[in-house]
Amino acid sequence: MAQFSLDLQPQRRIWTVAELTSFIRELLEGHLRDLWVAGEISNFREAQSGHYYFTLKDDRAQIRCVCFRNEARRLPFRPEDGLRVTVHGSVSVYDARGEYQLYVEHIEPVGLGALQLAFEQLKKRLEAEGLFDAARKKPLPMLPRRIGLVTSPAGAAVRDILRVLRRRFPGLHILVYPVRVQGEGAAEEIVEAIRFFNRKRLADVLIVARGGGSLEDLWAFNEEAVARAIAASLIPVVTGIGHETDFTIADFVADLRAPTPSAAAEMVVRTQEEFRRHIGELERRLLERTRYLLLTRRHRLQELRGHRAFRRLKDLLRQRSQHLDTLVSTLGERMRAHLAEHRRRLLHLQNRLSPLQLRLHVAHLRSRLEATGRRMIEQTRNRLAAAHQKLASVAIQLDERSPLRLLQRGYAVCYDERGALLRTIQQVSPGQEVQVQLADGRFAARAERILKAT
Repeated sequence: MAQFSLDLQPQRRIWTVAELTSFIRELLEGHLRDLWVAGEISNFREAQSGHYYFTLKDDRAQIRCVCFRNEARRLPFRPEDGLRVTVHGSVSVYDARGEYQLYVEHIEPVGLGALQLAFEQLKKRLEAEGLFDAARKKPLPMLPRRIGLVTSPAGAAVRDILRVLRRRFPGLHILVYPVRVQGEGAAEEIVEAIRFFNRKRLADVLIVARGGGSLEDLWAFNEEAVARAIAASLIPVVTGIGHETDFTIADFVADLRAPTPSAAAEMVVRTQEEFRRHIGELERRLLERTRYLLLTRRHRLQELRGHRAFRRLKDLLRQRSQHLDTLVSTLGERMRAHLAEHRRRLLHLQNRLSPLQLRLHVAHLRSRLEATGRRMIEQTRNRLAAAHQKLASVAIQLDERSPLRLLQRGYAVCYDERGALLRTIQQVSPGQEVQVQLADGRFAARAERILKAT
C-alpha cells in the first residue's frame, strides 16, 4: 500500500534586496502617478548634469525630489531654498539607495506666478552684476544718420515708429530687421538682430520695440540672452516695449527706455524745427561769447599800452644785447681752452704709441699667449690621462660584476614559458616547460619533479 507524506508547513520565499526593491518600485509606480504635492523647497542643488535635486517638506514630513535636466530646462524660473511650490510628478524608488523619491515634471510657485518669479530673479541677478547702472549707459547721437529697428514687420509698432520718424525728420535712413516678438524662438531672433547691427555697424542707434500685451506676450524681452545682447551692444539701444506701465528686463538694461514705441521714435530723432531752434541758440551764445572775449582783450591791450615796461623797451633791448656780447666772448675763451687741452692730450697719446713701444707691447702679449697655450695643452693632457685611467677601472669593475661571468663559472638562469625569471621553487610546477640560459646559449627543459632544498 502506497504511503503519503503530508507537509503542512508553508513554503518560505527568500527575496534578494534587488527583487524586493524592484517589487516596491512597481507598487509605487502603479499607484502613485500623476501627483500634485505642495511643500517648501530645501537643500536645493543643481548637478553638473543639469538635474535639480531638492527636498520638499512641510511641518511634519519631507520627501526627496529630483527634476531631470529636460524638465528643468523648461522651467521659467530657478528653484531656491525656502520657496513654497506645488510640484507635479510621480513616486518611485531609487534602487541604488533603496529610497523612494518624487520624480518632478513641473513646478509652480505658490502665490507669485512662475513668470513673475523668473522676472524678479533675473532682475535681481543682473542688477547685482551692474548691468542696470547709469554709468554704463551710452548717450544717444544728436542726429543719427542711420536708425536700426528691431521689431515685427506685421505689428502696429513698426508703422507707428516709421510714421513718427518720417514726420520729425524726413529722409532718414531706416533699416528694419524683422523678428518675432513673442513665442518660441523670438528671443533668439532678437539677439541675432542686435548682434547683426553691431557686426555690420549699419546703424548709429537701435530701437527695440513691440506693442502692448500680457506678461507672457512680452516674455521674449525678459529673456537673459536678450538682456545681455543689449548690454554688450556697442550701438546705443532704445527700448519701446508695450505700454507705459509695462516694464521688461530689456528696459532696465537699455541705454534709454521709452514708454511706447512711438515715444522711442520721438526720443531718437528731434524735429527739424527743434534743430533750427537749437542751432539758432548756439549761434546766439557763440556771438555773445565772441563779443565778450573781444571786449576783454581790447581792455587788456589798453592796460598793457599804458604800462611803464613798454616805455623802457629800448633800454631793455640794449641791456640784453650787451649781455649777449659778454656771453659770446666768454664762450669763445672757454672753447679755445678746451681745444688746447685736447691737443695736449693727443700729443701725449701719440708719444706713447710710438712704433718701438708698440712692437715691445706686441712681443710681450705674444709671449704671454704662448705660455698660456702651453699650460692649457699640459692641463688637457693630464685630464685626458686621468679620464682614461678612470674609464679602464670602471670597465674592469663592470666586467667583474657582469652576469655573464657567473654563467661562465657553471651557473644557469631559468625562465618560465612567458620569459619571466624564476627565483623560487614555488614558481615551478611538475610538467612545466622552462628555458635554461647558459653562458653560450639557451635550451628548453621540462620539470619532472620538484625537489625542495634540504
